Amino acid sequence: MDGGGGDAWEQPMLEKRPSHRERHFTAGEVVRDVIIGVSDGLTVPFALAAGLSGASAPSSLVLTAGLAEVAAGAISMGLGGYLAAQSEADHYKREMQREQEEIIAVPDTEAAEIGEIMSQYGLEPHEYGPVVDGLRRNPQAWLEFMMRFELGLEKPDPKRALQSAFTIALSYVIGGLVPLLPYMFISTAQDAMLISVGVTLIALLFFGYIKGRFTGNRPFISALQTAIIGALASAAAYGMAKAVQGR
Repeated sequence: MDGGGGDAWEQPMLEKRPSHRERHFTAGEVVRDVIIGVSDGLTVPFALAAGLSGASAPSSLVLTAGLAEVAAGAISMGLGGYLAAQSEADHYKREMQREQEEIIAVPDTEAAEIGEIMSQYGLEPHEYGPVVDGLRRNPQAWLEFMMRFELGLEKPDPKRALQSAFTIALSYVIGGLVPLLPYMFISTAQDAMLISVGVTLIALLFFGYIKGRFTGNRPFISALQTAIIGALASAAAYGMAKAVQGR
């Protein structure tokens, strides 16, 4: 029998393999930044506007204070996102340098650690032995393997810090403008506050639903939780303002 028969058998099998499209969600960091920015943007200015309205401040003052808070909050939140991402990148660099030094100084110990990692996945020494030898011949791949599987660290995107800062700040501004919109068109603060409450609660419900879809949580539960948190924050601010005004 022709020795090429095996290849002829394998080729149709490969052709008949059903197509498969991966549907994993890979933009987790961006979504996290958007969630941080929008959730704070919807809640903090909403509570501030409700508190000022409770103190009988005019709409112009509520709007001015609200816009100032949105600007300051966006800068603060963006800076916080930048520093967090930059700290993560610095930590990765330090650990990578330390791991590289260990690979050079104690290669046998580091190679044994590869075996320990592989054994956690149920592989036997004779199965992971060639993998260990292959990684030892490729120091860069060895280093990346140890960073990911021993330390659990993923190489950060060099642009991550600036992207995080911009995403959080922009999301905060977008979220913060929602509760302030009624004060731009309604001169009476109390009337504007009622519209603001309705608009913001709808926005919180919608945002909570979308957040639940992206994070894998139950969308309706996420929507209710987000709306309740925003409502409690604004009610607390309004009540405190009324209590202070009554003295």
